Amino acid sequence: MDWLQDRSVAVITGAAVGDALGGATEGWTPEQIEERHGGRVRGIVGPYHPDWRDARPIAPYHKGDGHITDDTLMTQALVDVYASRREHLDAYAVADDLVPLMIGEPRWIPELEADALLLQRVFLAEKWLVARLHYGHVDPREAGAGNIVNCGAAMYMAPVGLVNAGDHRAAYAEAIDIAGAHQSSYGREAAGVFAAAVAAAVTPGATVPAVLAAVLEVAHDGTADAIGAVVDALAGWSAAPATDEQERELARVVRAAVAPYDSVGPDYRAMSRDARRPSRTKSIEELPAALGLLIGHRGDFRGAVLAAVNYGRDADSIAVMAGALAAGLGGSAVVPADWLDAIETASRMDIRATGRLMGQAAQEILEGDRRFARQRLESLAGVLDPQGRVVG
Repeated sequence: MDWLQDRSVAVITGAAVGDALGGATEGWTPEQIEERHGGRVRGIVGPYHPDWRDARPIAPYHKGDGHITDDTLMTQALVDVYASRREHLDAYAVADDLVPLMIGEPRWIPELEADALLLQRVFLAEKWLVARLHYGHVDPREAGAGNIVNCGAAMYMAPVGLVNAGDHRAAYAEAIDIAGAHQSSYGREAAGVFAAAVAAAVTPGATVPAVLAAVLEVAHDGTADAIGAVVDALAGWSAAPATDEQERELARVVRAAVAPYDSVGPDYRAMSRDARRPSRTKSIEELPAALGLLIGHRGDFRGAVLAAVNYGRDADSIAVMAGALAAGLGGSAVVPADWLDAIETASRMDIRATGRLMGQAAQEILEGDRRFARQRLESLAGVLDPQGRVVG
């Protein structure tokens, strides 16, 4: 398997593993998670409430037991759009291709244990895509305005990083365009920065510091501030946690660094009055938290993902981002096969095949980029003299 194919499989499967493990702990505090599971979660576990069909606020979703959630379902849908078009995407592609997939093609939804439309699984922030683009006929580039500001767009942007492998600036720009159909403000910004992080992570020879440098180069406003705060808070972190108490301390340090920028507030299920409103000073929590846990575990996949799972709050999306980046850095071999096998079986889907499909599409798109780059160089030769000065 060549580099791009391997990294595509790694990122897609790594994100899905994080999603499935984190789904069981989403919405709870670290203390509640440990109490429910008799200690820290170390792999696939069952739902927080065994009576998940009726338990509130979980019903009717069967989270846990290796079931992927909407993060992976939306990622797969975006992969399908890239595979169909074999070209870079924009907000219009969301309206023309992604939304029809959400409302027109039933698929197996693990958490519902039924065939259903993707629209029937996603939450209101994602249903916004259908309401605004299919029913409202809003300009796709502006459709995200007015939606709640959250990680809804960022959570499925990993494919954008793959089709821009090695070019974090291009990944950021493409994701910002795509996410304009879904989100605004720091939700849209996070989508761009996460795509940039993936593009940097799958660059040959990439390291965690290189990924951080890439995201800080493109990030703006509260997103940049939150990531910078996490980086500063972990500057003296000497080694990856070796004990449960060190793991707990890492989570506390990351949460304390992110908290001033997170609009949701300390109680995840009783959000503050400023929650999810546009802001120049705020950030989603998921991306800086994932980066912090990645830093704390020195890029180790298993360590970073389990840290995200036990972090609680929006654990599945944090683990998606940590998993995608750690897998992008380490390759498909770092994604535990026993976890992935169990998740594919429980979720009734071939996630590796989605990764391979993504790799094929990314290969064609990047080959097109190379042809364009050569043409561009030839054009510049007629515009600039040999010393680089404009002709004329």
